[in-house]
Amino acid sequence: MASRSEQPLFGGIEAGGTKFVLAVGHAPDRILARHTLATTNPDDTLAAAGQWFAAQGPLVGLGIGCFGPVELDPASPRWGFITSTPKPGWADCDIAGRLGRVLACPVGFDTDVNGAALAEYSLGAGQGGGSLAYITVGTGIGGGLVVGGRPVHGAGHPELGHIYPRRVADDTDFTGICPFHGDCLEGLASGPAILARWGKTLSDLPGDHPAHTYVSGYLAQLCHTTFASMAIETIVLGGGVMQTPGLRDAVRDRAFALGAGYLPGHSRQRIVAPGLGADAGICGALLLARQAFEGASD
Repeated sequence: MASRSEQPLFGGIEAGGTKFVLAVGHAPDRILARHTLATTNPDDTLAAAGQWFAAQGPLVGLGIGCFGPVELDPASPRWGFITSTPKPGWADCDIAGRLGRVLACPVGFDTDVNGAALAEYSLGAGQGGGSLAYITVGTGIGGGLVVGGRPVHGAGHPELGHIYPRRVADDTDFTGICPFHGDCLEGLASGPAILARWGKTLSDLPGDHPAHTYVSGYLAQLCHTTFASMAIETIVLGGGVMQTPGLRDAVRDRAFALGAGYLPGHSRQRIVAPGLGADAGICGALLLARQAFEGASD
């Protein structure tokens, strides 16, 4: 068996607003070591990440799945930047460039949810299919899309949490918490929105509390919209709020009821849990690292 030093070593970062998860491995699903850092300020956090990776051995590629918004246009001089995030100190941070220079290796860069979507498509719940959406419901609501093996990019990146759901007729006394849109989906159904409205997490509210009906209904609208607008085959629902017992089943049932059997190909559409569990994000980062290495080697 070849030693660790004889095999290409990839590095991955799942860069979140609260913590950075770091890992190295010889393949996206072969994690050799991992480490977690608190997300403080860019100088300290990126320096600590660089030091940890340097101690693991030379990397042939680094992948970063990052909280956003971020710049993904490879023609832009600001590719690899975090852009207008409300996270203090992180706006206009050249995260990909700084780490690439420190570690002297090519860097793959995408949103954290696109990275998780790529991992679930390639290694997890979406294997064998042609399209997948990874939707995380937690501190925020984010969505990543993979079609034909490639994450979907355009003028920016998907922001599925910022669609406007149809408000339930008797749900009129909460304006939402999104600082940009008020009662967009994230403003109504994210973890902080639930806490701001009812003073508890969804898991801590009784099963017959109206919060469960509202949240599952709004998330069902997101799933139906994703199926109807993009013909996605598999939706993976992850994130902390989705740990609420029974929530995923309720969202699934209500989403398919909204579809009413109309959508072409609806029999191929699924709503499932992450096949990779909590490792979807970091495995996606390691996939981005491998892609960066292979692209630089062409």
